[in-house]
Amino acid sequence: MKILHAYNRHRGIGGADNAWDETIRISREGGLQVEEFFRNSRDLPPNLIGKAQAFFSGLYSKSALKDFDRKLEAVRPDVVHAHELYPLISPWILKRCVEKGIPAVITCYDYRMTCPVVTHFHRGRLCLRCKDGKEWWAVIKNCRGHIFESLAYGLRNWVARTNRLFLDNISQFIVLSDFPKQWLVNEAGIDPERVSVNPCSVELPEESGDPTQGDYVAFAGRFVPEKGVELLLEAARIAKVPVKLAGDSPTHPAIRNGDSAECVMIHGKEELSKFYRGARMVVVPSIWFETFGLVAAEAMSHGIPVVVSRFGALQSTVKDGVSGLLFEMNNVNDLAEKISTLWNDPELAKKLGEGGRREVKERFDPAMQFKQLMDVYEKAIANPVGQKQRGSLTEA
Repeated sequence: MKILHAYNRHRGIGGADNAWDETIRISREGGLQVEEFFRNSRDLPPNLIGKAQAFFSGLYSKSALKDFDRKLEAVRPDVVHAHELYPLISPWILKRCVEKGIPAVITCYDYRMTCPVVTHFHRGRLCLRCKDGKEWWAVIKNCRGHIFESLAYGLRNWVARTNRLFLDNISQFIVLSDFPKQWLVNEAGIDPERVSVNPCSVELPEESGDPTQGDYVAFAGRFVPEKGVELLLEAARIAKVPVKLAGDSPTHPAIRNGDSAECVMIHGKEELSKFYRGARMVVVPSIWFETFGLVAAEAMSHGIPVVVSRFGALQSTVKDGVSGLLFEMNNVNDLAEKISTLWNDPELAKKLGEGGRREVKERFDPAMQFKQLMDVYEKAIANPVGQKQRGSLTEA
């Protein structure tokens, strides 16, 4: 089977980029013939010209469509697997797939179908105003913190929705956990038969960490408000434990004088693995829905227990009392209590770490993910989208 993967790499590499790289890797190892069509946001100049280019290409990129047409002719894939398509490709390529009789699938790493800024998060809290075709709220509330960017995000979602670029041209939607599947079904009106749950694959490393020897509480991820770093630091002050933050900056504004906290710049997978293994626990304090919880699963693979928000997809990635502990989202006292519990009970930390290793082996094994991926491709080939589908997302 020949698969063409289409993706727009982010300017700063994040979980989604790592996830589709892993999908491509296991596909090649599984014997599929894999081709790639991609753009890189790092190619955009970091100035007004770059922002303008991103704005117009996100609405409709004539050059990307021409290049994609050439790629389809040269490759003649059985399936096109789309990932992130903004800002330099745009979902207009999905319409080309249908026109040429090629089924397309897409992996949804966020909530783009119902939120222009993909997180349903605004100024420190959840926000659902843009649901049901109300993208103008992204502009009114200036959700990107820059009115030009907010306009661009709202407008491109409006263009995609009113032209039904996703709904009419995707045969199968892939999500990473049960929560985003129910979201697509209930909030975007997509037929549940067109939504498949296929978690990220996570390799089980040979070397396991020993949380009883861990001497810090770890966080790994982007330093953006919805990841809850401020919440973690406040909980760490209450619990009186040291914290190390592995993110995309050598500093974080929430760190105060006197905090036992430091930022660590990670370069490569090996450094990240070492960072996990040196921790007593990894905390994922997200205050938005998440769609999977890759950091949590990676920490579990190293035998390190995790503390995560009891909210969105995280509560299905981590099993409370088996691979980690769950706390009430945005409740700093509950988080501090869970951190203190693991910090003061190293044997419990070890037990939960061992449970996490078992969970990864049973639920996130790459061979299992490849089988589920093949099932999705076969469904797409057997049931290609070729006519308009009904659903609440279709209403302009």
